Amino acid sequence: MTTDPYTYLTISITSDERPRVNVGFYTPGLRADVRKLESGRPYLVLESDEAYVSISTTGAGPATANDVETARRILDAAARYLADCERMHADQSADSDQLALPVVGETAA
Repeated sequence: MTTDPYTYLTISITSDERPRVNVGFYTPGLRADVRKLESGRPYLVLESDEAYVSISTTGAGPATANDVETARRILDAAARYLADCERMHADQSADSDQLALPVVGETAA
């Protein structure tokens, strides 16, 4: 089952909690980039035509040890995501090859 690509945003606010914002990208139009301000401070950008998310250093200030650890966790998560996508793509390609029906009138080589 496939659905049309989409991006969604939800905001949950309860009386006893801080607001929670969720952004979901389910689109081939997703772009990921690293940009830098004039000060040299880097920020990671994930965006589609519908949404923009940026991640940068704590308080938009100098990089802390925690910021470095967060960047390492992002790198690790992105590497696992890549490996899973590559595996799924290979599995889907293999499945589609196995499910291909022979063409009528074609003889085996």
